[in-house]
Amino acid sequence: MATTEKKIKKPKVVKEGATASGGVPQKAGKSIKIPKVPKVSSKKEKSAHASGGESKVVLRIRVRAYESKILDASVKQIMDTAIRYDAQIVGPVPLPTEIKKYTVNRSAFIYKNTREQFEIRVHKRLIDIINPNAKTVEALTNLTLPSGVDIDVKMM
Repeated sequence: MATTEKKIKKPKVVKEGATASGGVPQKAGKSIKIPKVPKVSSKKEKSAHASGGESKVVLRIRVRAYESKILDASVKQIMDTAIRYDAQIVGPVPLPTEIKKYTVNRSAFIYKNTREQFEIRVHKRLIDIINPNAKTVEALTNLTLPSGVDIDVKMM
């Protein structure tokens, strides 16, 4: 995996012979530019600023399935249930499809160099329910979804 790094430009250094009296550059187009440093705030400031004195409870639901049609149908069913009980919903957010590739030999002896490739695709969606009430949580736990759909629920 590639890491991302921010490159900061270094300011240009003015040589002694390039300035006139008073430290002003001779050419108007050649001025020194000081790069702006981004403000870095600590996690404490962010959490205090984001909360605003009010605590938010988020129910994060991750839904996974091999078939995208079944996945979309179950996500729609979850969202309809949450909307029925007046819950605030964020999503569904499509997450990257996880692709597992397998390469196997076609035969064991003579045609050993021929190979077959198979892949399994796992489609994922993310749904956030903000400040769910008890009826919403109860309705979501009693929901029956089709087989082949995996659900992970976290309270944040």
